[in-house]
Amino acid sequence: MSERVLVTGARAPAALDIARSLKTAGFEVHMADCVPARIARWSKAPAAVHRHASPVQQPARFASDIRALIDRLDPIAILPTCEEVFYLAALAEAQGWSDRLVAPQFDRLATLHHKGRFAALCGDLGLPVPTTTVVTDSTSLIGDAAGTDVVVKPAWSRFGAQTLIRPDATALAMLRPTPETPWVIQSRITGEEVSVYAVAHEGRLSAFSAYWSDWRTRGGAAYVFEPLTGPVLDRLRDTASTLAAFVRTGQFACDAIIDAAGQPWLIECNPRATSGVHLFGRSAAFGHALLGRGVAEPGPNIWRNSIMFDTFGVAEALCKKRLPAWHEDRRRSHDILSAPGDPAPGLGALADAAGFGLLALTSHRSLAQAMTADIEWNGQPLTPALWGTP
Repeated sequence: MSERVLVTGARAPAALDIARSLKTAGFEVHMADCVPARIARWSKAPAAVHRHASPVQQPARFASDIRALIDRLDPIAILPTCEEVFYLAALAEAQGWSDRLVAPQFDRLATLHHKGRFAALCGDLGLPVPTTTVVTDSTSLIGDAAGTDVVVKPAWSRFGAQTLIRPDATALAMLRPTPETPWVIQSRITGEEVSVYAVAHEGRLSAFSAYWSDWRTRGGAAYVFEPLTGPVLDRLRDTASTLAAFVRTGQFACDAIIDAAGQPWLIECNPRATSGVHLFGRSAAFGHALLGRGVAEPGPNIWRNSIMFDTFGVAEALCKKRLPAWHEDRRRSHDILSAPGDPAPGLGALADAAGFGLLALTSHRSLAQAMTADIEWNGQPLTPALWGTP
C-alpha cells in the first residue's frame, strides 16, 4: 500500500505540481482546502480533494476538520503550500503532531513572514538586505520616508499588495501603521528582480530553484518562470543554504534584487510554496526531496501560467508592443496548469478564478485579496483557545 501524503492549499498551481511530483514518486496524494479548488479537484493527480473550514473565519471548525482528516487518512506527512501553514503550525504545536508537518516551527515562520524581522534575521546571518526600518505610527512613517528613495510596504503582506515606491507625503499620510499592523521602510535597490524557492530538511537543502520573469502583473506577481543561470545562481544557492539552517524543515522562498555589480539583495521571504516548484518538472526526485528523501535539481524548461499569460500577457503585449515576444515565449514555455494526460486543471483554474472574481466584487476586495482572505495570517495571536470546540 502506498504511503499517504496530505497537501493543503489545493487552490494553488504550486500545490498541484507538488501533488503531481508526489504521485510520480509513488505516494498516494490527498489534497485539502477551504474553497472548492477545482484546479485540484478536476486533476488526476490527487486520490481525493477534501474540504475544511477556513482557519480565519472558523478556526475551531478548521481545527476539528484537520484533526478528522489526520485521523481518517493517517498521512505520513502534511505539506502546506499557502498561508494556511501558519495555522497548521500553531495547531500542530498545540495538538502534538508537528512531526508530521513539513514546515518550520511557528515562531520561525513568523520571523520569515514579517518583513522587518526577516531583514533583521538576514543581518544577523550576514546576508545582504536593504536597510529596513519598522514603523508603527504615521508620524514616524512620514518623517522617515517622505521624499526619499525608499520602498514602503506592510510588514505582513503578500503579492506586493499596497507597496509604495518613493512615496510622497500625501500618499504616506493615507497610511495608518499601528503596533498590530506595522509597516516597513526599505532603502530602494535597483536592478533585476529574481525569486528563489527551496526545501529544507534538518537544516540542509533538499531542493533549490531560482528564476526570473519579464512578464508580471502590475503588483509584481510573475506568470512566466524562466530558470536563472550564471554566477549569481551559486550565490543565491549559498544564501538559501544559510537560511535553511534557520528554517530547519519546510519550504521557503525569497524575492531578491540583483544590482549592477551582481550582488543579490534579499527583499522579503515567503515561508511557503511558490512558483519555483514548477521548475522541477513534476519529477519523482522532487516528490522525494519534499519529504527529505533525497535531493532534487530543477530542469531547464521555462514555465507559464497559461490563464494569466493569455489574459494579462496579451494585454501587456498589446500595450507595450511586445506581441512578437509574447508569441515566442508562449512557444518555448510549458503550461503549469495542464499536463500530459491531465488537461482539466486548466478549466478548473478558470472556474476558480471566476469564483474568486465574484467574491472580490461582492466583498469589495481586490482579486488578490479575495484569493487569500480566508487563509492569510497578518500577525494576530494564534492561541490554543482558538482551537476549542466549534
